[in-house]
Amino acid sequence: MLYKSQAGTPKHYLSATSIILQKRPAATGVEKRHADGCAISVRQRPGKPTQGFLRIGGLTVPCSLGRSGITALKREGDGATPLATLRPLGVLFRRDRRRNGIGPVRLPSLPVLPGFGWCDAPEDPNYNRPVPLPFRASHEKMRRSDRLYDVCIVLDWNTLPRRRYRGSAIFLHIAHEGLQPTEGCIAVCPRVMARILPLLTRRTRFVVMR
Repeated sequence: MLYKSQAGTPKHYLSATSIILQKRPAATGVEKRHADGCAISVRQRPGKPTQGFLRIGGLTVPCSLGRSGITALKREGDGATPLATLRPLGVLFRRDRRRNGIGPVRLPSLPVLPGFGWCDAPEDPNYNRPVPLPFRASHEKMRRSDRLYDVCIVLDWNTLPRRRYRGSAIFLHIAHEGLQPTEGCIAVCPRVMARILPLLTRRTRFVVMR
């Protein structure tokens, strides 16, 4: 089922939603050649299903995965990272914690303002969409007390079209200390995020595999 966004949503959240709904442009010329080689593999660590290795070009770095590992049958709340090819849609960041911004990036970017949420209620019309807080249905607060969403890359899992219970809020974000498991996202340390963020475009793809 394809949902429509809630009427009367403030402009900032409509801007965030537009990042998700923006179609990926066709690659041409130099950009096409770049896109052809811009596949980032994410593979489970042997014997440790909640951690993995992210490889981009000749760089291989550790990452966190969902508390349930990787699944081909992603469901809302299962704590698993989807076995899929995912594309980055845009960057959300905490401007109040990053006075110098996030540097030059090639993805659409938007600061996370107070009252910024993300709906994870499968029956709600705003499922897997940014929402203003307070919000009536189940949601996640994007402005956290920890650093996890200081830089947060929105991935295109279950965005167009959206399907009920197929999972929401799948991001690439900052990892917990010690690479503790996520709720289904991919997470890396701040140093790795700073290194790969300028390389990402709308044509990049994260290939998640076991």
